[in-house]
Order: sequence, then structure tokens, then C-alpha cells
Amino acid sequence: MINSKHERTLELDKVLLMLADCTNCDDSRILALKTAPQKDYNIVVKDLSFTVSANTLSNKYGYPPIYKVKNCIGSLKRADMGGSLTLRELLDIKLLLKTMRGVETYRSQYEETTTLDSLFECLYVDRALEQRLADSISSEDDLDDNASATLSDIRRKIKNSGLKIRSHLDNMIKSQTFQKYLQEPIITIRDGRFVVPVKAEYRNEVKGLVHDTSSSGASLFIEPLSVVELNNEIRILQSKEEQEIIRIIAELSALVGESHEQIRYGYDAVVELDLYFSKSKLADKMKAAIPKLSESGETNLIRARHPLIPYEKAVPISIAVGGEYDTLVITGPNTGGKTVAIKTLGLLTLMAMCGLMIPASDSSVISVYNMVLADIGDEQSIEQSLSTFSSHMTNIISILEQAEYNSLVLLDELGAGTDPVEGAALAISIIEKLRSKGAKVLATTHYPEIKVYALDTPNVENASCEFDIATLRPTYRLLTGIPGRSNAFLIGEKLGLTSDIIEHAKKLISSENTRFEDVVSELEEARQNLDKQRSEVERLKQETLVINQNAQKEIEKAKLSAEKELEKARTQAKRILEDTRVSAEIMIEQLQDIKKEKDAQKFSDNLMKSKQDYRDTMRDLEELSDPVHQRPQPKPLERPLEKGDIVYVTTLGKEGLVLKKPVGATVYVQAGVIKTSVPIADVVLGGVKQAIKKEQGRATTKGVSAAAARDIKTEISLRGMDSQEAIMELDAFIDKAVMGKVPTIRIIHGKGTGVLRTAVQQRLRQSKAIESFRLGRYGEGE
Repeated sequence: MINSKHERTLELDKVLLMLADCTNCDDSRILALKTAPQKDYNIVVKDLSFTVSANTLSNKYGYPPIYKVKNCIGSLKRADMGGSLTLRELLDIKLLLKTMRGVETYRSQYEETTTLDSLFECLYVDRALEQRLADSISSEDDLDDNASATLSDIRRKIKNSGLKIRSHLDNMIKSQTFQKYLQEPIITIRDGRFVVPVKAEYRNEVKGLVHDTSSSGASLFIEPLSVVELNNEIRILQSKEEQEIIRIIAELSALVGESHEQIRYGYDAVVELDLYFSKSKLADKMKAAIPKLSESGETNLIRARHPLIPYEKAVPISIAVGGEYDTLVITGPNTGGKTVAIKTLGLLTLMAMCGLMIPASDSSVISVYNMVLADIGDEQSIEQSLSTFSSHMTNIISILEQAEYNSLVLLDELGAGTDPVEGAALAISIIEKLRSKGAKVLATTHYPEIKVYALDTPNVENASCEFDIATLRPTYRLLTGIPGRSNAFLIGEKLGLTSDIIEHAKKLISSENTRFEDVVSELEEARQNLDKQRSEVERLKQETLVINQNAQKEIEKAKLSAEKELEKARTQAKRILEDTRVSAEIMIEQLQDIKKEKDAQKFSDNLMKSKQDYRDTMRDLEELSDPVHQRPQPKPLERPLEKGDIVYVTTLGKEGLVLKKPVGATVYVQAGVIKTSVPIADVVLGGVKQAIKKEQGRATTKGVSAAAARDIKTEISLRGMDSQEAIMELDAFIDKAVMGKVPTIRIIHGKGTGVLRTAVQQRLRQSKAIESFRLGRYGEGE
């Protein structure tokens, strides 16, 4: 356990009060206020893991419905021993059961395993008992009519008897004879019995029992004899009601007693869960992160903020100790943030050791120390006749006695309040003593001797709080590795101190101190220049990055646009090719119809040649089906062009005849029916067409290959298949042909026994996609 005095010095008590304000239960609030830093590394890891699990769950699923439950342990013990509880106690237990059921329902909505599962498993859910308590108790003063059938019947009879009495008395007070005896025409109750107010002088006129007298004595509250029996009946029923209430409460208490252990364990789990989810709430308020825990003595805070300074006002700092150096000496002007820096490190360390998340970067490292000791602030005491120096020395002596290996010691204004030379020497000696014990030390000071000590001593590092001389304000940035300056002369000069006083004061300082301060000043100026240059480089880097990103977006946009245009052109070419194929199929069918009337072998040969020419033409069309295909660049002409030369015009994709001898860079050619002038660079001498076609065939793009793969075939061969297999193949072939809008298809089934032919014809008759079909003619397989 860490000394509470040092915790208060670092203001941990204020953080715990913030934690307590996040709780829902009285007992969890007490636990929050009693939370203490742990020096056992494993315990700290476990506590922090609970907090992290609660924070993870709350960020995903919200917070569990934990109501303001009361401590019911005493009531549960009494119920277990056979005692009857009060209605207030039973209502508290009902609320606890409702809370445990709600938290259990909250837990059931996710499947992942967490470190809090052991607490969730302790929750006790008894819907029957919870419902019985809810149905039986209407308030802390009364039971519900439905608590039992007997109670309901008794109360119904009491109500009916009361109505009879009121009806009877109502008739009395409304009668002309009786009204003159009454002080007021009303019905009231005294001692649980219905009575009427009668004037004192008519006491003997109204027969009945006197139950009360008004304060003035002018009225007597009389129960008429005619309603005495009915009132007696009500009193008897009320006695039975009271006995039934006692019995029901005893029964409910017994039911609670049967489950007292489970309810008690569930209550403890609810309180502990409330504490961990309260730690999660506090983390969210502080915008805290999960630190990495260490037991090596190294603490490294990155962009840490003091939790008691408003978020919008806190300046993040980075501060470390225990890694490359075991002692950090922080210097700089007053109000520069030195004290806040060491208090931030100390407080965040204590928070992590309490299982709390910290307001710093999630890459921050917190070491679990054996002790955290601090001497911060002015504790001058008039009553004890202690000066500032004496007060600090008293605390430091206590710290020296308690400090041990792996302790964290925070010393503010070390050596202040006495002779500067002696104070500096004493401060260095104290630091050396603490280091010899294996403690990690952070100290703030103004003494240049301690700055020099930090520069000359291994494992001791300087740091300073930045100060803006132009505005005379601190920036609250902590600069590790750079000693700070007090800037007293410069501040005094900026505030209006005359130059002769400043110059005289400078002469009074030793030359060694002057040189040291000058070196520090030069280092600070160089650092600020480097910071400006680094900021400018970073700005330019970001601008360059944005420019590169925009350029990349434009490139991607252009690529996408080009691909769309290419695909569009290929689609158009494919459609043209399909139209050409259909026309050719129709032409062949017509030729075959003519052929059936011819028997000459020469005619058959000519027909076969026409088919072969058709196939060659189709291949040429397929090779040229990509309209955006890059054509090969023609080679230079082997000789000058002459009239009558056969050339190939690459831009037209046709052969042409040179009509005139070229003049200049153009030549006049006829390509088919077209006569035009084309650049000489776009023509090649005859014989190049086939080479170009071959080159284009090799350069066919992926898009065309993909399109060719999707070509719809117009012919299928079923030879060698059995009937069932052939019909399946035929159905798939017809479907593709219909989707591809092919008007005519050919089916080859062979002759054989005729079984396959019969099956195919039968299937074609059944198919709605087939308009008509016929057998093959001469040259088609007959």
C-alpha cells in the first residue's frame, strides 16, 4: 500500500472522487473512494484488464442497467435465520433481483469471452421470486390485494362492510329529523370506527357510543348504535387482515432466506461490476487510453494530459524516466509547467496502479513501482515554526528513509529556500543518494549547477519547459535533452526594467555561469530554428502527398474511362460480327436449298469451296473485331511509289490502287469504291496485308479473347451419346442459342439404329423454342 500523504500530494483523491461520482450504488461508491494503488504487478494487470473489458463492452453495447441497489446482506442473514423482513427490505431485495436479471440479459447479448465473465457468472436470477415480490408488495407501507386469495377476500369484505355503514349513516345525516342534531352533515372515522359529529346539547338525542370530542367541546363524535355491529365486523376483519399480512411477509421472507447465499454473492458481483463500469465511464470522460504495463521501472508517457485540467486547456506532454536514464532534471522559468509535468507522471502512474485507464496515448508505458513518493509544493507551517526549506527537508528526509529499489521519487524545487550554492550541492547529494538506492527520480530546479551535473553524469538527463520570449508566456511543452533557462534578465527587460540595471546584474554573475547560459541560449535558438524548418518540411511533405494522391486519382479515373470506351467498342464490334454471321448462315442455307436439285460433282465442289471461303472470311472478321486494336506500324517503303502499284492502306484497313504518282507526302489511291488522298506513311506496298493480319491475330486483346469465349455456337454433334445424355446436351445448346438470338442451328446425330434420331425429333417437337425443324439434305449428312 502506498502512503496516502503522497497520494494526496499528487491529487489521487480528487481522481477517486471523480470515479465515485460515476458509480450507481452506495457500496461501489465506497469501494471507489477506497481504491488504492497496488504494487503487485500481477494484481495491477488483472485490475486493468477488468477495466479494459468493461470499456470494450460499454463502447460496443452501452452500459448495463445497474440501479441504485442497497446493501441487503443484513436482511438476507435475518431472513436465513427465520426472521421476517420489513416491506422496505423486501422491496430492496426485489430491486436487486431486477438489477441482476437486467445485467444478466445485458451479458447474454454478446458471445465474446471477457475477464468480467467470472463476475457475470455470480449473478443470481430468480424470476419467480422477483415476480412474487413484485405482485405482493405495492409500497413500503402496504401489501397488494393480490398477495394472497385470503387477503383479497378479507379486504373485499372490509370494503363491503364500510359501504354498508356509509350507506346507513348517509341516510341518517340526510333525514330532516336527524340533521338538526349534527354539527355538520358528514361521516368521519375515529379509532377506526365510522362516526358522525353531533352537537353537544343533543348528546342524549342520538343513541350511540362517544369516541371523541372536538377541541372546543361543541361537538361529540358518536358511533350510532345501529352501526356498532357493522363496525365490530370491520374490526374483526381488520384483525384478520393484519394476521394475513404478517403471514405473507413471513412467507416472502422465508423464500428470500432460501436463496440468501446466491443473492448475497450476486449483490457482491453487482457492486464490483458497477465499480469497473464506473472506471470505464471515467475513462470515456477523460478520453483515456490503455497503457502498457511494465515492471522494469521504465515509464514513458506520450501526449499525456493532467486529468484535473480541462481537456480543452491541457497541453499534452511527453515525459519519460527509467529507460535510457534513471533521473530527469527539469529546469525552466516559473509557471512554465515543470511542476505540472512531474505531477502528471506521478498521478498517471498511481491511476494505472489503481487499475484505471490514463489520459495519454495508447503507446504509453507505465511501470508498477514499489513506492511513489513526492515532495511537491510549499508546506510552510507557522504553527510548527517550519520555513519552506525546513518543510521540504522534513519531507525529503522521510522520502530518503522510505525509498527503495524500484521506487519513483518526485521532487519539486529541490534545494530551494536556502543559499543557492549550498542548496545546489545538497540537491545533487540527495539525487545521488536516491539513485544509489535504485530509485527513479524526477526533480525540478533553477540551479545551473544541477543542469551541469545532469550534463556530466551518465543516466541523468536534462529537460526544460519551453518559454516563448516574444509573448512572455510558457508554451507548456517539455523538451527532453535540453536544459532550460530562467530568462530572468530577458523577462525583466521586456517588462520595463532599465538596461543599466540589467547590465550591472549580468556583470555580477560569474563568467562560468554566463558562458553556460549563453550556450544554453544558443542551443535553444538552434532548436527553435530546427523546429520551424521541420514544421515547414512537414507542411511541404503533406502538400506533396495531397498532390500525388490527387494525381493518382486522376490517373485511375482516366484508366477507368478508357476501359469503359474499349469495352463499349468491343461490344459494338461483337454485335456487328454476330449480325454478319447470321446473314452468312442464311446465305448458306439458301445455297444448300439450290444444291438439292443439282447432282453434278462440280457443283458440290464449288459449294464446299464457298463454305471454306465463308469460314476464312469469318476468321478475318474475328481477328478485326476489336475496333480499338492498335495496328502495327508499317515499315518504310522499299522503293518510291508508282502509278498502278498495289498498296495496303493501314488507316482504311484495305488494299488500294495508286492512281497517280505521289506528290509530296500524300498519294492518291482507290480502295474499293473509295478514291482518296492518304499520307504515304499510312501505306505499304502490296503483299503486306496478310502479314498485318497475322500480327493483329497475335495482338488480340484480352477483351476480344474473352468475347470469343462467349461466342454462341450454331452446331452441335450428338454422335456417340446415349439418348439421355444427348437430350441433356441438346437442351443446354438450345438455351444458349435462344439467349444468343441465333435464328438457325444444326444438330448432328448420325444414322445408326435411329434411336437417337427419334429421341432428338421428339425433344424438338416438345421444345417451345423450336419453330420448325427438318432432316439434313444432300451434302448435310442427308
